[in-house]
Amino acid sequence: QVQLVESGGGSVQAGGSLRLSCAVSTRTFSTYTMGWFRQAPGKEREFVAVIGRSGGNSYYADSVKGRFTISRDNAKNTVYLQMNSLKAEDTAVYYCAADSTIGVVTTRQEDYDFWGQGTQVTVSS
Repeated sequence: QVQLVESGGGSVQAGGSLRLSCAVSTRTFSTYTMGWFRQAPGKEREFVAVIGRSGGNSYYADSVKGRFTISRDNAKNTVYLQMNSLKAEDTAVYYCAADSTIGVVTTRQEDYDFWGQGTQVTVSS
C-alpha cells in the first residue's frame, strides 16, 4: 500500500511563501507521476501542479503559474510544492497524489491512484 504524507502547511500573510512536502512510502516512487491539488472551503477540489516521473516536465494551473514550483527528489521519495507570492485565494487544503500510469502526465483527479490526507494552507490578507 502506497502512503502519502503531506507537511509544511500553515498560516502566512499575503505575499509570503510556504514549501509543502509530500513523503511517499513506496520502493517505486520514481515510476509515479506526482500531482498537487487543493480544495478551498465550499469549492470542489482542483488541480494545482503535476510533475512527471523524472522531473523533466511539469504543468501548472493558470492561477498559480509563475508563483508555484513543483519539484521532486526521487532519492528521498518526496515531492515538493514551493509557493511564493501567496494570495488569500490560495487558502485551501492541499493534497498530493500519485498516478501509476506509465507515460502519462495528467491533471485529472480521477487518474490518480493514491492520495495524502491533506495539509491546510491559510493566507491572510
